[in-house]
Amino acid sequence: MTAVVGQGLVRRALFLIPLVLFVVLVGYFWIGLGKDPHEVPSPLINQPVAEFALAPLEGREHGFNSEDLKGHVSLVNIFGSWCVACRIEHPFLTQLSRLGIVPIYGIDWREKDRQAGPAWLTQYGDPYTLVGDDPESRAAIAFGVTGAPETFIVDAKGVIRFKQVGPITSEIWEETLWPIVRQLQADSAPGG
Repeated sequence: MTAVVGQGLVRRALFLIPLVLFVVLVGYFWIGLGKDPHEVPSPLINQPVAEFALAPLEGREHGFNSEDLKGHVSLVNIFGSWCVACRIEHPFLTQLSRLGIVPIYGIDWREKDRQAGPAWLTQYGDPYTLVGDDPESRAAIAFGVTGAPETFIVDAKGVIRFKQVGPITSEIWEETLWPIVRQLQADSAPGG
């Protein structure tokens, strides 16, 4: 009789294991659904930008490299002519560039056609201080890029301080990015 009772408990336990796993998975997904997908943590925040050197876009003299980021606070914007969301943020980047508040560097990421990036900038405007061609994701790896558009705030020492996933809007600029840029600029000013 004891063996029969023991076998019944084992069967129930075997039945409960998949049920418990199912409940754990549902809980995990439920928590994940409550998170903002634009808040992608980056292990590279507060780390120096890894060294990179990108060739210039076709028709340009200068490329873009990690040394260009030292000595001033800057934005690094990852874009591509294939990126629909990049078109959404591009007018704002152009407007911001005209104000001269902070240099904006561009990384033309994963273009299959070397003429596509330059043609895109000719059509939509060029807000970038320098632009590098990154068809093989060399600089994208240095920044930990997960998609486009992404924009990074880099301090005067070449350290990544913030990562913006998705298009920059005037609201995102005013509420999130500008306060960080302003503080970093004040910190890097002589006597700051």
